[in-house]
Amino acid sequence: MKKIITKLKIGDKVGQYGIWKGEERGVYDIRNKLNDLTGKEWIKLTKSVWKSERCVDDKIAFEHPAPFLIKDIIKLVTLFTKNNAIVLDPFAGSGTTLAACALEGRRGIGIDLNKKYCGLMKRRLKKYVKNGQLIINGNSLKKIVDLPEIDYCVTSPPYHNILRHNGGGVRQDRSQKRQGVEYYSNDQYDLGNQKEYQQYRNMLEKIMDKVYKKLKKGKYCSIIISDFTINKKETNVHGDTIELMNRVGFSFEGAVTLVQDSKPLYPFGYPYAYKINHHHQYILNFRK
Repeated sequence: MKKIITKLKIGDKVGQYGIWKGEERGVYDIRNKLNDLTGKEWIKLTKSVWKSERCVDDKIAFEHPAPFLIKDIIKLVTLFTKNNAIVLDPFAGSGTTLAACALEGRRGIGIDLNKKYCGLMKRRLKKYVKNGQLIINGNSLKKIVDLPEIDYCVTSPPYHNILRHNGGGVRQDRSQKRQGVEYYSNDQYDLGNQKEYQQYRNMLEKIMDKVYKKLKKGKYCSIIISDFTINKKETNVHGDTIELMNRVGFSFEGAVTLVQDSKPLYPFGYPYAYKINHHHQYILNFRK
C-alpha cells in the first residue's frame, strides 16, 4: 500500500504570510488535487464564518472606493488552487487578487475598465519581484474571450449603482462622515452604470457565462458580494446572484459570511425605523 501522507515541518508556511503563522501545518495527503494545504489547514477554511483581517499590504488598496483585503483573498486562493494555477478576477479594482496571487505563487489575470485603477494595480504590484501577474484594461465581456483556460475565478463585482449615490464606498481618509465617492467610470458596459437592477443582473450573468466557458471542469468560482438597498428597499442580492450563477451552469457549493467588524456604524432610520448596517459580505462559492 502506498504511503499517502506527508507531515510538514513546523514553521513551513503557505506563501509569504502563512495562514496560521507559528502553528504546525499538519499532514498533507498526496491525493489532494484541489490545493497544497494540509488537512488541518483545509478544515479551518471550511468554517461558514470568517473574520476579515487587515494588514500593511492593504493600505494602497484604499485608494479604490471598494477594496477587499489581501488576507481574505489569500485564504481563497490557497483553498481553491495549487501553486502556479491561473486565477482570474474580471473586476480587478485595486488588484487585491493579483497581489494575493503574487504572494502565493499563482498567475493572476486582472481585468478592469478603469485606466486609473489599472495604474493603481501596477504600482501595487511593483513590490513583488517576479510576480507574473497580467493586468488588462478593458471590458470583461470582450477580454475574457481571448484568455487561456483558468483554474479559479475570484471577484467582487460592483454593487449596482450605489457609488453614484451619496455615501457609497470606503473613504480613503477614514472619515466617519457619510459622503459621496468617485464612481468607477462613465462606460456603458460598467456594471456600476446600469440604471435598473435587472439590467445589472443581466450584464453580470453575461460576464459570468464568459467565465464559465474559460473555467476548467470541476474548478471553482467565488463571488464576494453584500446585500444592499435598491430604491430604498433592502434587496436579497446574494440570493439573486446564486440564482443567476445557477442559470449559467454553476453548482452552488455554499456561502461563507465574511465579518467586517472594523466598519463604522451609522444611525440609519433612527429614531423612526430599523435599518440594517451591513457589517458582512458573503463569499459565494460555485463549481463547474
